[in-house]
Amino acid sequence: MSEAATRSPRRGMCAAVLSLEAIVLGLTTPVMVQISGVDTGVALAIGLGLAAAALVLAGMLRSEWAYGAASVLQLFAVALGLVVPLMFLLGGIFALLWGTAYFLGRKIERERAEAWAAHEAQS
Repeated sequence: MSEAATRSPRRGMCAAVLSLEAIVLGLTTPVMVQISGVDTGVALAIGLGLAAAALVLAGMLRSEWAYGAASVLQLFAVALGLVVPLMFLLGGIFALLWGTAYFLGRKIERERAEAWAAHEAQS
């Protein structure tokens, strides 16, 4: 198989979702400070910490455990709505995007494997 054929669509789509989510999570930091009145240090730790975690996990998706950890990250993003109410909506949207990318990517990988097996059986 060529390198392009072995690239994981699940990993690519999930990494894209996590990368975009990292931007949103990072942008919650000034919102927590200015609107929600959260202490600056706490807001930096939460907002930038979650953003950094999303980026690190996006890079770690070659390992299966990272998908589980990123799923937990989705829960934290939604829970951030307790401090920034809009995150209930945005976190929910990203959780749906994450689930869609994960399951659609797995489906594509499974179909590719079946097609490759059928091709090999014909050869």
